[in-house]
Amino acid sequence: MRIHIGTDHAGLEFSTQIQHHLASQGHEVIDHGPVEYDPVDDYPSFCIRAAQAVVRDQAQGVEALGVVFGGSGNGEQIAANKVLGVRAALVWNISTAELAREHNDANVISIGARQHSFEEASSFIDRFIATPFSGEERHARRIGQLAAFEQDGVLLPDPRAGASENIVTDASDSFDPEAG
Repeated sequence: MRIHIGTDHAGLEFSTQIQHHLASQGHEVIDHGPVEYDPVDDYPSFCIRAAQAVVRDQAQGVEALGVVFGGSGNGEQIAANKVLGVRAALVWNISTAELAREHNDANVISIGARQHSFEEASSFIDRFIATPFSGEERHARRIGQLAAFEQDGVLLPDPRAGASENIVTDASDSFDPEAG
């Protein structure tokens, strides 16, 4: 499997260890940066490039996943999720790694390099890679709803609004700051 990696200075050493770990298991690892330690570098471009590569590979039928790192993993997950077609999950234990794939068909995971040991992180990644999407209808339906929103902003009708309410794609249009 092809694994795309992106990080920042906080995850650079971690990333190098993970790349060696994954390569030793026979995975093709592609590093999207950084190439050297810079304590003030910015993670968005590294993580977004890794996420874009995952989507591009998957669209071409290449089996690919992504792993992004940072101090906490939060910003890296947010950056990856800005890429159309990415479902990035913040992973902090074996269960969240497994559920990210099984229920959400996540194609990128984010891990806080300052939150976990190498052994913990590598076990999360190994489980993520080994776990297939369950394909259960309820999970596929939810992923479809996310993809539809991502494409054109369509949401299911709000059940609180009644059966005749139209789908609202931009709630800011209906917000009245003077209404209290």
